[in-house]
Amino acid sequence: MAASKIIKQLMIERSMSVKELAEKLEIAPQSMSNKLYRDSFSFDEVLKITDILDCDIQFITRDTKKIFQ
Repeated sequence: MAASKIIKQLMIERSMSVKELAEKLEIAPQSMSNKLYRDSFSFDEVLKITDILDCDIQFITRDTKKIFQ
C-alpha cells in the first residue's frame, strides 16, 4: 500500500487536516498536498509523520511474513 494512502487514512482517523499536518511538519500546505498526490515522501518525512500521527512503522519479511517493529 502506498505511503500516501496510509497517511490519508491515519489523518482521517486522527481528525487531522492537510493544513494541520503541514504546519506540524513546517512545510506549506500546498507542498503537503503535492506529496500526498504524488506519494513522494522521504523516509525521514514518513518517520516524522508517524510521530505526529502517533503510530509506528513495521517491516515484514516477504517470504516468512515475520513482523519487525
